[in-house]
Amino acid sequence: MGVPLGPDVRSLLAGPNYAHLATLMRDGAPTSVPVWVGLERDNILVGTGTDTPKARNTRRDPRVALSITDCREPYKAALIRGRVIEQRADEDNAVMDPIAIKYTSKSFPLRGAGRVVLVVEPEHVTYRALPFEHRPGQLE
Repeated sequence: MGVPLGPDVRSLLAGPNYAHLATLMRDGAPTSVPVWVGLERDNILVGTGTDTPKARNTRRDPRVALSITDCREPYKAALIRGRVIEQRADEDNAVMDPIAIKYTSKSFPLRGAGRVVLVVEPEHVTYRALPFEHRPGQLE
């Protein structure tokens, strides 16, 4: 059963912030990859090809984890555990085009057979906003 996303987490997922998706390999080893994300109600959408490791891994074991950090304020982050409840065909990029536009202002260039969207239902969500100012390499 999924859990609702709070407004802070929704804001992170709605913005052009990179997420990292962790899946489990056949031998049980975790693997993580940076991804673009979209939202559909309280589910998180991740586009991929049907033969990618993330698609193969989640067909075998649907458990995933996502972390997402605000690109402007990196001390705001969400940690999400959930399950891929659907691998939806997206050959026409009906889902992926709006996601790509959010990140690049352009439609997604890969089209055709073999494109899918992983639909992640969140089961555990944590949001953190730490009281730091991001000023790398600057001395006070």
